[in-house]
Amino acid sequence: MTPPLVRFDDVYLEFGDQPLLLGAEFAIGPAERVCLVGRNGAGKTSMLKLISGELEPDRGNVYRNPDIHIAQLEQDLPAGLDETVREHVSSGLAELRSLRDEYERRAHATLDRQGMNALEALQHRIEAHGGWQLETRVEAIASELELPMSHRLSELSGGWRRRVALARALVSDPDLLLLDEPTNHLDLGTIEWLEGRVDSFPGSVLFITHDRALVGKLASRIVDLDRGRITSWPGRYAEYLEKKEKALEDEARRDALFDKKLAAEEAWVREGIKARRTRNEGRVRTLIKLRETRARRLATQSKADLRLGAAQPSGRKVIEARDITHAYGDRALIRNFSLQVMRGDRIGIIGNNGVGKTTLLRILLGECVPGQGSVELGTRLEIAYFDQLRDRLEPDKTVADNVGEGRDFVEVDGKSLHIISYLERFLFTGKRARTPVKALSGGERNRVILAKLFARPANLLVLDEPTNDLDVETLEVLEERLVRYDGTLIVVSHDRVFIDNVVTSVLVFEDDGAIREYVGGYSDWVQRGCKLATADNPSEAKTRPVPSERSGPPPRDPPRPRKLSYKLQLELDRLPDEVDSLEGELDVLRARAAEPGFYTQPYEQVQDVLERLAAKEQELERAFERWAELEGQREAMKNAP
Repeated sequence: MTPPLVRFDDVYLEFGDQPLLLGAEFAIGPAERVCLVGRNGAGKTSMLKLISGELEPDRGNVYRNPDIHIAQLEQDLPAGLDETVREHVSSGLAELRSLRDEYERRAHATLDRQGMNALEALQHRIEAHGGWQLETRVEAIASELELPMSHRLSELSGGWRRRVALARALVSDPDLLLLDEPTNHLDLGTIEWLEGRVDSFPGSVLFITHDRALVGKLASRIVDLDRGRITSWPGRYAEYLEKKEKALEDEARRDALFDKKLAAEEAWVREGIKARRTRNEGRVRTLIKLRETRARRLATQSKADLRLGAAQPSGRKVIEARDITHAYGDRALIRNFSLQVMRGDRIGIIGNNGVGKTTLLRILLGECVPGQGSVELGTRLEIAYFDQLRDRLEPDKTVADNVGEGRDFVEVDGKSLHIISYLERFLFTGKRARTPVKALSGGERNRVILAKLFARPANLLVLDEPTNDLDVETLEVLEERLVRYDGTLIVVSHDRVFIDNVVTSVLVFEDDGAIREYVGGYSDWVQRGCKLATADNPSEAKTRPVPSERSGPPPRDPPRPRKLSYKLQLELDRLPDEVDSLEGELDVLRARAAEPGFYTQPYEQVQDVLERLAAKEQELERAFERWAELEGQREAMKNAP
C-alpha cells in the first residue's frame, strides 16, 4: 500500500475559545485532486498551514512523508512589491537551491559508505524535482504564463500579481500543491488556463475555492470541514452535494429522536415524591449520560440571512448610454458603445482583467465622464455599489462599528433592528460582531461589506466581484436573494456559475475590441465560440491613472457646441419630472387595481380606473419617445462637424 503524503492522527486545534479541529483524521495520497470545503472561519486555511508545517496542532500528530516537497499559493497577494517578477518566481525554488547547496557541500567532503548513500539519495531527490536546471524551470514557467519578468510587483495589477504567485508555487514541481482560493483576482482566461494546468499536474493538489465550476472540473474527492469534524466524500462535487444534504437530514432526524428520549427521561425524573423514592438508579445514570451527550453536541450552523433593503421602484428607464468612447492614453477601452438599461434588467459584465469592466461600470453610474458620448441616469434611483465599500472598512474598528457607522440600530425593511441582531443574519455572533475587522478572514470581511451594503435600501444594485472569498454556502444564499431581488442588477464577476444563476443577459468584452450584449449567461455565450479580449500590457491596469469624477480625455479638436433652441431645451429639462410624476400616478392606479375586491365594485368605477390607467401608460410612452427624440437631436447637433 502506497504511504500517504500527509496524514492527520487525532488532531486538535483551537484559536482562543473557538475549536477548529476536534480529533481530526485525514490523509492525502499521490496524484489526488482534493477540494477542502467549509464555511468561512471553519479552519480551512489553518488546516493548510498544519499541512505545510507553518502551524503545529494543540494535540495529535501531523505526519509528512520525509521526502515530500510542498508548495503553496496563499490567499493573499504577494506582499514584497519591490521584488521583480523574476526574483519572486525564483524564490519558489529556495528549497531546491538549499538541497543543491547541501549536495555541493557533501560532495566536497570525505564520505564513508553511509555518507555516499545519503549523497546518492540527495541526488535522486534533486533530480526528481529538476533541481539541476533551476533557471530553465523559471524561464519555462515564465513563458507558459507570459510573465513580464523584468517588471516589479508594484507595477502589476492584482490579477497579474496572482499569476506571478501561481508561477512561484508551480516552478518547483512539488509533490503536493496547496491552493487557497486560487481564482481570486484571476480573469476568465487565466482561470481556464489554471484548470488545464492543475488537471495535467502530476503531483497531488489540495485546494480551497468558492469557484464551483473549478471544483466540478477538478476535484475527485471532497473533504468537508464542519464544526471541527473532517468527513471525506469520494466522488465529484455534484455527488457530494446530494450526500451531504442527506447526511444533514439524517443528523437532524437522529437529534430529534435523541431530544425526544431525553425529554421523556427528564419528565420521569421530575415526577412526584413517590416516583423519586422508587426510581431506578440505573435509569438515573442513563439520564446523566444523555445530558452529557447533549452538552457535547455541536449544533448545526444556521445559514446566512442576506436580506436586501427594500426601496421604492425606480423609473422605467434606469440608464441610457449613447455612443460611449473612452480611452487611457492611446488605448481605447470602450468604442462606440450604447446601452439601455430598463427597470428589472439583470446584466452580467464579462471580460478579462484590464479590459475596462470597472471603468464601464463607473461611466454607467456617472462617476466617470466618458471621452465621447453621453450617459443619462433615470429617475428615483437609489444605488448600492458593492465595490465602493471595499476601501471604506476601517480595520481597527469592530464589525458592528463599521456596519452601524456609530449607530446602535439600523433600519431594515422599515423596522429598527439592533446592530448585533442584524449582524447575526450575516453569521456574526455577538462576540464576533465586536471583533476588529483586521482580525477577520477574507470571507468574513466580504460578509461585513454585504451587511453594510444591504442595510441600505436600493433599487439599482451594482456588484463588482462580490464572490471573492465567500464560502459556497453563503454564495448560494446570496444567489437565492439576488434571484428574488425585484430591482435592477448589474454584476461584474469571474464566477461562471454565479453569472449563469443570477443574470438574464451579459455584456462581453470580445477580442475584436467590441462590447456586445447577449441573452443568457456565461455558458450561453461560450457556446457561441467567441473569444474574450485581453489587456495589451500586464501592468496597464495598475499603472494607468485612476479616473477621477471628471476624468477622461476630451475628443481631439472638439467641435463647436451646438444647442437646442430655448423652447426645446426647456421641454427636455421638464421631461424627467414629467416622467417621474406620470410613474407616480401609475403606481397609485396600479395599486388600486390590485386591491382585493376591486372588481366587485360597480362597473363604472372599475372602468374609470382602468381607462385612466391605460391613458396614463400611453402618456408615459409618448413622454419617453419625446425624451429620446430630443436627446437624439441634442446629441446630433452637438457632434455635427
